Amino acid sequence: MNLAATTLGLTADEWLAIRLTAELAAATTLILLLLGAPLAWWLTRSASRWANLVSAAVSLPLVLPPTVIGFYLLIALGPEGFIGRTLERLGAHHLAFSFGGILIGSVIYSLPFAVQPLREAFAGIDPKLLDAAATLRARGLDRFFSVVLPLSRSGILTAVVLSFAHTVGEFGVIAMLGGNIAGETRVVSIAIYDHTQAMEYAAAHRLSAVLLGFSFVTLLAFYALNQRALRPAKLG
Repeated sequence: MNLAATTLGLTADEWLAIRLTAELAAATTLILLLLGAPLAWWLTRSASRWANLVSAAVSLPLVLPPTVIGFYLLIALGPEGFIGRTLERLGAHHLAFSFGGILIGSVIYSLPFAVQPLREAFAGIDPKLLDAAATLRARGLDRFFSVVLPLSRSGILTAVVLSFAHTVGEFGVIAMLGGNIAGETRVVSIAIYDHTQAMEYAAAHRLSAVLLGFSFVTLLAFYALNQRALRPAKLG
């Protein structure tokens, strides 16, 4: 870790910010897949009158400024908020200005970037395939894992790309909810902002270049996998 930081000309704090950003993006993407897939499937298949309300709530981060989301999450998760106050009464610590807090914020802010491509992928599946699987006595969960997911590989990978990339570049929600605590909430976007505010342009340029290269390589790998996923899926 020290060797990598020295080779790239990074300080220990900058390397820590990069590692924290990668951990936050990976954790956010994993949670969004686990939560977003069943939610997207329900929204695709449901005829409930609540579906439009849930869809609107999921899509709110697309139109709200991140500072608004960060502000309300700060109120809710802080020591005076309902969630934060409840946690402290249970003997735990509130979630404002913590990694757990910015993780919750990232999941909420990136939720539509995971749900929307999954919904589009699920909607494109021919219902006759599900009916055929049902005639073979495949239960709902079996049909989801053996038919729906294999046919939705492209949508799943798109959700991964968008969720990961959106989290890596996030600033507003994290700045409002997490502040600037090294090793806890100081991600790369916050570190670049700090360097710029202090007129440390060489440091800001160095960190920005590393983030640019990291993001490009990550997206290139994901799109290569996505191209392979476009090939016809074999049902198993």
